[in-house]
Amino acid sequence: MIYISVAEAAKKWGISERSVRNYCAEGRVAGAQLSGKTWEIPELSEKPKRASRSDKKRKLLDILREEKSARLSGGIYHRVQIDLTYNSNHIEGSKLTHDETRYIFETNTIGLSDKTVNVDDIIETSNHFRCIDYMIDNAHLALSEKYIKELHFLLKSGTSDSRLDWFKVGEYKKLANEVGGIDTTAPRAVAKEMKALLYSYNSKKEKSLEDILSFHVAFERIHPFQDGNGRVGRLIMFGECLKHNIVPFIIDEEHKLFYYRGLKEWNSERGFLTDTCLSAQDKFKTILQKFNIEI
Repeated sequence: MIYISVAEAAKKWGISERSVRNYCAEGRVAGAQLSGKTWEIPELSEKPKRASRSDKKRKLLDILREEKSARLSGGIYHRVQIDLTYNSNHIEGSKLTHDETRYIFETNTIGLSDKTVNVDDIIETSNHFRCIDYMIDNAHLALSEKYIKELHFLLKSGTSDSRLDWFKVGEYKKLANEVGGIDTTAPRAVAKEMKALLYSYNSKKEKSLEDILSFHVAFERIHPFQDGNGRVGRLIMFGECLKHNIVPFIIDEEHKLFYYRGLKEWNSERGFLTDTCLSAQDKFKTILQKFNIEI
């Protein structure tokens, strides 16, 4: 068999040498073999066809949008709505079970066992579904105060908090608060610190998982809203992972205490939160595999 070089193949096929090497490395050139660091290509090999759009891995964000638009039941969109809503609300004290959360999403009715449930738990569950839809629809946009405030507005509208004069739904807090016994940003400084945080984050063209986690920690320490900061913050994390094609994750009961520890000790040891989120990410990958989704 007669072999030709990468340069000869590139000239023959009318493409760059880099493209030829990539085709060979991907196993798309029949009979091509690596001799040392040099590719040897059979003289009669044909130029590989360009991969069609259907051959490429589809982004999870696109799949979620398609299933949302089609109102598909039983897909990954359906699963994310239920799992993310149940776990994020459960961390904040909601007494609704996973099955009850599923029932509300699937039937838009309330099916409860013989127990007492806070009305706010039900309202915030329904509202959280709307938040996820808003996140999916707008995940491609740069993070902004408007986007973040809208998530809070959707989450807290119609709750007992929204009827309090001092509680401003969709607006930054008016009264000082704390989280985990730690003081947060004073109300008068929230707008300034949020603008600075968003400017710093958005100035980075490419976002890594660490960038997203770092933003989340800073957001939770500012604690810009009177209530709902944890759920809004976790929605932002999920959406940013979707935007940058990073496997998203859901903080569940298994990861809850490690998550809180990671938030608290981020400055001294980033590994606590990072490892927790990577573990949650691995768990979400198994869900994606069930739906034959690769990202």
